[in-house]
Amino acid sequence: QVQLVESGGGLVQAGGSLRLSCAASGRTFSSYTMGWFRQAPGKEREFVGAIRGVYIYYADSVKGRFTISGDNAKNTVYLQMNSLKPEDTAVYYCARTTYVRAVDPGSYDYWGQGTQVTVSS
Repeated sequence: QVQLVESGGGLVQAGGSLRLSCAASGRTFSSYTMGWFRQAPGKEREFVGAIRGVYIYYADSVKGRFTISGDNAKNTVYLQMNSLKPEDTAVYYCARTTYVRAVDPGSYDYWGQGTQVTVSS
């Protein structure tokens, strides 16, 4: 069994920063690709970025503002969010897949419960 638990969401002003964490049970995160997704009300779930070891990739909408990192000893991945915009408001999810590169939510087999990020103007 695998459990993923996100934390770190909250309310932040536009231009501010927030760091999300995803703690994973089981095998270390470097054995899998860990992805970040977000979903705003009325919208499809959207790929944000993913990490597998030193391989990290991002959606164009967040590139240059968001940074993904991992702590293998803690089985934890992070999403550092800088220069936040109101359009970043969404529930943010972490997820796991065995695929090396995957941007489709359907490719991920385990999901966290999500954490709300709200960016005010």
